[in-house]
Amino acid sequence: MEGILLALVPMFAWGSIGFVSNKIGGTAKQQTLGMTFGAFVFALLVFLVHQPQLSLPVFIIGFIGGLIWAIGQSGQFHSMKYLGVSVAGPLSAGSQLVLASLIGVFIFHEWTQSIQYTLGFIAILALIVGFYFSAKRDPENIIAVEKHHYARGLISLAYSTLAYVSYVILFNNLSALWFNIHFDTLTIIFPMSIGMVIGAFILSAGDIKIEAVVFKNISVGLMWGVGNVFMLLAASMAGNAIAFSFSQLGAIISTIGGILFLGEKKTKKELAYITIGTILFIIGAILLAVVKSKGINN
Repeated sequence: MEGILLALVPMFAWGSIGFVSNKIGGTAKQQTLGMTFGAFVFALLVFLVHQPQLSLPVFIIGFIGGLIWAIGQSGQFHSMKYLGVSVAGPLSAGSQLVLASLIGVFIFHEWTQSIQYTLGFIAILALIVGFYFSAKRDPENIIAVEKHHYARGLISLAYSTLAYVSYVILFNNLSALWFNIHFDTLTIIFPMSIGMVIGAFILSAGDIKIEAVVFKNISVGLMWGVGNVFMLLAASMAGNAIAFSFSQLGAIISTIGGILFLGEKKTKKELAYITIGTILFIIGAILLAVVKSKGINN
């Protein structure tokens, strides 16, 4: 029970990033850079307190992961500008779960039992149908139709998802399989944060104004760091499967936050669509946690 309670911290911390950063303001480039500054400050404090043994291979893996993460986060902020936080949040989290699961099954053969395949594909189906309802628009919502650019948003979401899943696979699978490198979150977070900052600068292509909103978004990076630490604590008590799946439920926080705190206008039909999509998302995430647990226990 304690592990599940700890898993709620990254759920709220990561789920709040989208609407908090958009409430603060700034362009997607400014949001990404500010967030990476905060992540670097947090990671530096963790490094000084924890004082891990940081080898050159681990530093390189972490740095590359940070570069890839920056692409993912930049895409996510862009998608939120185009789609709205209440739509982009669940679509981003859900697409990551689906893609990561499919790669785990077909490339790394993480599912070995028939029950895993049965529950796993039911979960993926629930997530996909949940995507549909989460993104479904009501033509009567003229304000949303005029304001949002769905094609651009989905493109941003696509490369964001690819980047996010790529850095997770690099850390969780490829680093051990290809390079025989093993590490924990508290060790990798510092070199990763350096890659994140440099990645944010590269993505800005020199076209970014260092204004107050950049430094205000440091708080968002600190939230990201807190989520990482509690994710590690939750995983040690409740297992990786439960901790990861609960953290992805932060999309619910994004949806509620976008509507309540950012004033994203929704018609009654759209609220119903979002409710259905959120319920399906929760079902899918929980089922994937069960699937991962089956793999761990057997």
